[in-house]
Amino acid sequence: MIVAIDGPAGAGKSTVAKLLAERLGFHYLDTGAMYRALTWLALARAVPLEDGPALGALGRANPVDFDEAGGVFIAGEDVTSAIRRPAIDRIVSLVSRRPEVRELMRIRQRELGALGDSVIEGRDIGTVVVPNAEVKVFLIADEAVRAARRLADRPGERAETLADDMRRRDSIDAPQTQRAPDAELIETTDMTVEQVVERIERLVQEKRTITGRPS
Repeated sequence: MIVAIDGPAGAGKSTVAKLLAERLGFHYLDTGAMYRALTWLALARAVPLEDGPALGALGRANPVDFDEAGGVFIAGEDVTSAIRRPAIDRIVSLVSRRPEVRELMRIRQRELGALGDSVIEGRDIGTVVVPNAEVKVFLIADEAVRAARRLADRPGERAETLADDMRRRDSIDAPQTQRAPDAELIETTDMTVEQVVERIERLVQEKRTITGRPS
């Protein structure tokens, strides 16, 4: 079974997806980390961020991998922490919007998702990456709440700077951040992580009941 979780930055995707995968005993796949890892490598190797073919070639030669603890690796480097820095936040959309990069990453994401029951989170999982996912949800939240969550993940950064960066990313990523017609919309503004996870768990259980799959 695949659970697809989509939504904009700060809606709670990563936190919810990690806990949900742990509860269900599923693999967890953070597709945003894959784009971030390639962005980090492009910077390290001075590959122009506007050169789609070069970025695609870089990604093909250096597939992103994850370990059991959720660590992110590319080109033999553990980039788990490095890819969460504000500097990557500000430019990852320049890389992720390149058609050559998106096609490459979608292929890799499908490969990883095929390894077993998975919770996959991103921006176009339910619409493009795995449109046949058995459970699809789309998380949203008020902009102020999303900005506050992002600030909590980036201690030491200025709130105004992070909020501006988030709005910029929302604008750039809008074409990829689409809710699938059959995705459950969950407004997380006034919900705890536990409440969101429990709601998605119920959707998984309902799907299992309908399809006759074991719990």
